[in-house]
Amino acid sequence: MERSPAPAPVEVPKFFVCPISLEVMRDPVTLSSGITYDRDSIERWVFTDGHGDCPVTKLPLGADDLEPTPNHTLRRLIQSWCAAHAVERFPTPRPPVDADRVAAIVDGAKKKGSGGPGGGQGQQELMAALRELADIVGESDRNRRCVEGVPEAVEFLVSVVKKHAATTSSSSSKPLLGGCGSQSHSQEESTCGGVPGSPKACSPEEAALSILHSLKLSEASLKRVLDSSDDFVDALASVLRRWPSYRARTYAMHLLKAALSAMQPSRLSSTASTELVEGVVKVVADRTLSPKAIKVALHVLCRLCPWGRNRIKAVEAGAVAALVELLLGDGCGAGGGRSNGKRAWELAAVAIDHLCGCAEGRLELVAHPAGLAVVARAATRLSATATESAVRALHAVARHSATPAVLQEMLAVGVVARLLYLVQAGAAGDRPRERAREMLKMHARVWRGSPCLAAHMASYPC
Repeated sequence: MERSPAPAPVEVPKFFVCPISLEVMRDPVTLSSGITYDRDSIERWVFTDGHGDCPVTKLPLGADDLEPTPNHTLRRLIQSWCAAHAVERFPTPRPPVDADRVAAIVDGAKKKGSGGPGGGQGQQELMAALRELADIVGESDRNRRCVEGVPEAVEFLVSVVKKHAATTSSSSSKPLLGGCGSQSHSQEESTCGGVPGSPKACSPEEAALSILHSLKLSEASLKRVLDSSDDFVDALASVLRRWPSYRARTYAMHLLKAALSAMQPSRLSSTASTELVEGVVKVVADRTLSPKAIKVALHVLCRLCPWGRNRIKAVEAGAVAALVELLLGDGCGAGGGRSNGKRAWELAAVAIDHLCGCAEGRLELVAHPAGLAVVARAATRLSATATESAVRALHAVARHSATPAVLQEMLAVGVVARLLYLVQAGAAGDRPRERAREMLKMHARVWRGSPCLAAHMASYPC
């Protein structure tokens, strides 16, 4: 029995295809240049990739192109063609969200959800409004920009975080609305949605944090939040320290990094409370969190430590031990080739360097059984940035905290051998090599009995 010939492939009309994605357009929009694109593609070109010209004509885009004109005629033609050729028909896109709708949702939530966080009808209304905002933000980049552009919406989300964080801190550490408790993040993602911007949040605070994280607030928006809400950073600190939800702490950590990046350096010393620093260190030490969340916490720690008494607060919070334990993993060994993990270990070395700038930090490093050894290993197993930071930390110890016991430990755990390697290899850069040579000369009288230095003592006179 002969088989019927396969149907010929359907040829898509060229003017149905987006010039950027080269796929059939779902929501065609036209720019002032006269070229039509799929909305998602052109918005990604302009807002995500930062281009300011038309991809085809290369003409500069005007202010009107930030809100491109929907091409309803072409969209109906595409839908008719899909129906005639038995091709999956694209649904008619929903009307774009405007600022008035966002403001109406926020006003309704303020009126109906003004009750306390203990539950009840007001709490359900609040959660419903937050879910609606999450759906709007997650639908498109245009909606995200629209919500960010409504100041009262951002202020409302911040107020929810502050209100419920304060209530949780003063009452108990249990999540609201029967939340996730202290389960691991893999379990929590299965029960709470596990997707940024997901409407399946466990509490109003977590939902608001999720939406703020998804908004990717600009520096101008963050500065406005910080100027109008002095205690927003304290609320994030409370989440980091007391909130057991993995997702809530992850969102808070990302928001904290963005907020601190928008601050002037002069504010960092006064803004970083003891509670905030403790919360950041707690995230660094928490191995149940994702590597990305820990890396963000390391960025924040490196941002805070150079200012004021922040490094002493970090030391008192246990930062040195947490960083040493992080470096004790395979990050400094042969298995540390993964780029994401390697970057975290580089940041850990930079943070240790900052903490060794104070006597308390150096004392904690030498008191840790593996402190000096792991920093010396980081000096020869990671990148040039990590090498410079690790050598600088060792130099601070050798110069300011070099007791006889410390010098003997540096010899016993291989610090001296690695310093000599840096001097001889010459691959670490001029400054680290010079610091290594300076340390060897500084304590040559004590280390002259070392087998690794015996053949080189002429270069390091006592």
